Amino acid sequence: MEKSRHIYTVSEITQDIKIILENTFGEVWVEGEISNFRAATSGHFYFTLKDKDAVLSAAMFVRANRQLKFKIEDGLKVICFGKVDIYPPRGQYQLIVESIEPKGVGAQQLAFEQLKNRLLKEGLFDPAHKKPLPLMPFRAGIVTSSAGAAVRDILQILKKGAPCVDVIIRSARVQGEGAALEIAEGVEDFNRFKEVDVIIISRGGGSTEDLWAFNEEVIARAIYNSTIPTISAVGHQINTTLSDLVADVFVETPSAAAKIIVDKKNKLLSELESYKYELISSVTAVIQGLKNNLIALRHMLKSPLDRLLEKQQLLDELSTALLSHIRHCLSIANERALSLIKRLEALSPLAVLSRGYSLSTLVSNGAVVKDAAELKAGDLVKTMLKKGSFLGTVQEVIEDDKR
Repeated sequence: MEKSRHIYTVSEITQDIKIILENTFGEVWVEGEISNFRAATSGHFYFTLKDKDAVLSAAMFVRANRQLKFKIEDGLKVICFGKVDIYPPRGQYQLIVESIEPKGVGAQQLAFEQLKNRLLKEGLFDPAHKKPLPLMPFRAGIVTSSAGAAVRDILQILKKGAPCVDVIIRSARVQGEGAALEIAEGVEDFNRFKEVDVIIISRGGGSTEDLWAFNEEVIARAIYNSTIPTISAVGHQINTTLSDLVADVFVETPSAAAKIIVDKKNKLLSELESYKYELISSVTAVIQGLKNNLIALRHMLKSPLDRLLEKQQLLDELSTALLSHIRHCLSIANERALSLIKRLEALSPLAVLSRGYSLSTLVSNGAVVKDAAELKAGDLVKTMLKKGSFLGTVQEVIEDDKR
């Protein structure tokens, strides 16, 4: 007698396997590497989990993936929580994922790194895009919680160090759900207002979770698109937020942001004081030059009679000086003449007459008688003495060589 047999339809066997899997495994945690990831137009995610020996199909429906903080991509090692199920149209078992987290790193941190890398590639952190702060911000816009310590610190420092700076506060939540959107809207509001010189995005210290709103993409893009220079002053954390990376200037505390403005005020005052000193020196030099020119011009504009009297006085002074010089020259010439006369007198043959000698000359020719042989009896001779002269006739010529 033939043994009876039970014949299953495909649907029946698939359904039985489905029940067996559900009853055997229930909800499970599965570790693997993402591959063949695909996001359908419906919003559902489909991918494969694999290790070195096997693969497992997985699906994560839109109701489960809506709150994901990070981006699922091929090569990412993850831990998935869900249940094993059968997909009847293909007769294929798969893991229906209810939650997923990166292996070895928190989902929030992974989301941050993924967003940071994407914004970096887009150029949001490019130093060439950063705008310089104004020489002196006279009106500052602050996006922060109006009830927080950050705004009090900023106001206190500005009041003490730069009371000339006006402050406009755009209150926004700085942590929790919706905080990132409010902060971004605050930055955009100041850009529409266009009446501030700098925007400070700030909050006090806190944990990484407390500051996470400043890592949202909406804030990063609002700061990047701002036409007004921005300062990011978020807490006292070592970790840098995306708002720090995008902002034109990044400081570690709200107080440091206010001090930037105070320092700019002090630097401007110092430069103005230097310019003031240079200006006073230049103006003083110009005034002194004009005064000197005025004195010279006043001298030139004197009456003709005054000018004539001045010239006459100058002429008298020159005449007196010339007369004195002439007298001095004549005195010197007279002394030199007397000296020469004395020298001539010493050399003159007549000088011997003063010592008792006489000088005889022939009256006929005026020749000086030097030798008795030159005379003859009857010659008329003129004899000169120291005082006066006389005429005599030669009676006899005596030639005597003996003295």
